[in-house]
Amino acid sequence: MSLWYLWLLIGLLVGAGGAAAFFILREKNAERNIANAEEEARQILNDAIKSAESKKREALVEAKEEIHKRRSEYEREEKQRRAEVQKQERRLQQKEETLDRKTDALEKKSDTLSNKIAAVEAQQAEVALIKKSQLEMLEKISGFTVEEAKAYIIANVKDDVTHEMALKIKEIEAQFKEEADERAREIVATAIQRCAADHTSEITVSVVPLPNDEMKGRIIGREGRNIRSIETLTGCDLIIDDTPEAITVSSFDPVRREVARLALEKLIQDGRIHPARIEEMVAKAQREVNATIKAEGERAVFETNIHGLNPEIIKLLGRMRYRTSYGQNVLNHSIEVSHIAGLMAAELGVDVATAKRAGLLHDIGKAIDHEVEGSHVTIGVDLARKYKESDAVIHAIEAHHGDVEARTVVACLVQAADAISASRPGARRENIENYVKRLEKLEEVSKSFPGIASSYAIQAGREIRIMVKPEEVSEDQMVLLARDIAKKIEEELTYPGQIKVHVLRETKAVDYAK
Repeated sequence: MSLWYLWLLIGLLVGAGGAAAFFILREKNAERNIANAEEEARQILNDAIKSAESKKREALVEAKEEIHKRRSEYEREEKQRRAEVQKQERRLQQKEETLDRKTDALEKKSDTLSNKIAAVEAQQAEVALIKKSQLEMLEKISGFTVEEAKAYIIANVKDDVTHEMALKIKEIEAQFKEEADERAREIVATAIQRCAADHTSEITVSVVPLPNDEMKGRIIGREGRNIRSIETLTGCDLIIDDTPEAITVSSFDPVRREVARLALEKLIQDGRIHPARIEEMVAKAQREVNATIKAEGERAVFETNIHGLNPEIIKLLGRMRYRTSYGQNVLNHSIEVSHIAGLMAAELGVDVATAKRAGLLHDIGKAIDHEVEGSHVTIGVDLARKYKESDAVIHAIEAHHGDVEARTVVACLVQAADAISASRPGARRENIENYVKRLEKLEEVSKSFPGIASSYAIQAGREIRIMVKPEEVSEDQMVLLARDIAKKIEEELTYPGQIKVHVLRETKAVDYAK
């Protein structure tokens, strides 16, 4: 028992000693580790201090270099600015010196000018005194006052100027006539000679011949039912009077009048005259007239060789077959104007196709001027725009009667061709009353000028001969008077072609031999 305790005690002692040794050894190791850690920490701290000092030295070096660089740049800029300021100062100084010199020169010139002005004013005063004394001396010598002398000189100068003006006008007119008359006559004569369109004489009423006077009663019908039926269907008036074997058809519309005339002729040939037959014949006549209108329009287009016209325009051209103006058939007149305008355009080197087209369509408004309000010019312009005609053609239609000023050569050619066709002898018939009134107005316009003794319209109103009073109108004033009269005639009268103004001055000397 004691041995076990002994071994146990020994074991305990050994265990305690081992534990003590373990703890002692562990403590030494810990001390060693602490010492090593402290040493390592001191080493790290030393390295950090050395690195910080090194970076500090590098930063100081870089800062010094940057400061040196900035200081150099600043010094360079400062030097440049100082040089520029010095340059500007020198320039300003030079300008000031120049300005001072100019100011001095200007003051000297101002003084000189003031002296000259004073001298001039003194001279002007002296001249005024001399002029006044000379005028007084001239008035005393001549016996005229200043106003009387002015009037005398103006009168003399006026006579000289009038003479020179008349001579200059004659010279210019002669020059232009030499250059233009021959060429104009050649072009117009060539156009007229090469164009020979026929003209028909038409009137505003149509006369239908009857085989006998008994036919009048059949046309009137029982209680007038036949004549009422004809007038209602055709829109025309039938004039049945004492004229033997004839009935007159009257209407403002030439196409309606032609339909009525054809229907009456068919009824007279057929012999069966009653409302149903009248309606049938009027419809047949209407178809025939429509066919004729189309054929006449196509004939006009074919004769003038114009292409691309709207079919409605062609129909309107055909309607002009039944339209007259002063007895002149409008369709034939339009064809003739187209030919003449085309010929003159060819002579002048202008677009022939446009001139012929404008000439053919210039009176297109007359085809429906009895149906639409407005002048035939306005209606024609509206129709041309409606059917997409060119601006040149529209302007020529608008300008052919002078409603607007002609701006193109084609418009001028259409005006000339229209005047040529209308004024050709025999082309138109004019009412005698209008003819007489036109001649009287022509003489009245001529007599409205001072110094006119008498005036006579001759050559069917194409020439006016004016006798002047020789004591009131001089030879030089005759030229100006002729131009003034011609201008007033152009402004106030409407006439075909041209009117020649012939001014005559006659001086007589009478004596007796005894």
